[in-house]
Amino acid sequence: MDTERPNPLQTSVDSQGKLQLIKKLFYLSGVLYLFILAITLLGASFKLMGADVVHSLFSAAENPMVGLAIGIFATAVIQSSSTTTAIVVGLVGSGGLGFVTAIPIIMGANAGTSVTNTIVSLASINRGEDFKRAFAGSTVHDFFNFCSITLLLPLEIQFGLISKSAKFIEPFVAGSGGLSFKSPLKMITKPVVAQVIDVIGNTGWLAALIALVLLFFSLQYLTKIMRSMIMSNIEQFFERVIFRNAALGFTLGIILTVLVQSSSITTSLVVPLLAAGIITLQQIYPYVLGANIGTTVTAFLAAIATGSHAAVGVAFAHFLFNVYGTAVFWPLKRIPIFLAERLAEYSQKSRVIPILYILILFFVLPGTLISMTR
Repeated sequence: MDTERPNPLQTSVDSQGKLQLIKKLFYLSGVLYLFILAITLLGASFKLMGADVVHSLFSAAENPMVGLAIGIFATAVIQSSSTTTAIVVGLVGSGGLGFVTAIPIIMGANAGTSVTNTIVSLASINRGEDFKRAFAGSTVHDFFNFCSITLLLPLEIQFGLISKSAKFIEPFVAGSGGLSFKSPLKMITKPVVAQVIDVIGNTGWLAALIALVLLFFSLQYLTKIMRSMIMSNIEQFFERVIFRNAALGFTLGIILTVLVQSSSITTSLVVPLLAAGIITLQQIYPYVLGANIGTTVTAFLAAIATGSHAAVGVAFAHFLFNVYGTAVFWPLKRIPIFLAERLAEYSQKSRVIPILYILILFFVLPGTLISMTR
């Protein structure tokens, strides 16, 4: 009886695939270490610079509207809410930024990250109906965030809605019986941080610069590695599986964003599908809400790295902002959807409108507000 012999070519391909996966997991471990190292070094750098320097850098953020503008502007410039929130969490963990002061900045970062998929939609600006669909699908993310800010920022200023909720939840996780902050992460990062600071001669600003560079590149490569591991043929997966119902879209939005570590990527991926008319604005809306919640995991990673209860509180504040926003504006989805559709209609008639919209809302207005307080 003949037996089927293994195909040497197929065996070689399988072996190469496994080797590639092992390499990616190795790289992923290294990048995660760099991320945690960057957060630890950032906190140490601000301690070196002293309280007066830190206060002067962030005193303007004590005004909630300026804090919001800082979050929007910084995230729009660096194209990563993960980087902005990680910096904020690191500063709170080191005592360089107050817990309550940080919350409007986190809200602004949440809004600023939506500029990426809006810019992506401009690729179809010369294609009439395609652009109208793509731009509406992109800006619905903007309008959800700004509707949430319009509702929740006044409630936070007046009643401390988010900060008090975060402070209430945080002890259950970070307290006794919860997350242990005597983590081996600090054991493997502190000696390296001490060595770096010693080499640069205890210079706070230089340590901060190195930390920011490490933070930026670690998040960039973390996103790149995770994307290469899970995002092959993802467009077909979106079309056939994710958008069958709202609950599935919402859940997959969370999971994919947690895995990829970038809501900008997971939301930008659906823009071509919207432009082509394969999916609708109503279908992607729950997915966008899930992506917003999924992106908050970066703040939790950063908070654990700092070992600070206040930093964990900020991470919860980021999470709760999106949860509260979802709880209100999922049932009231017609508001952000209506606003996105109307803006898309106007933008279809004049190509200047979408460009002005991006420049003014994400750069000119927040930048002007920040400069006025300096």
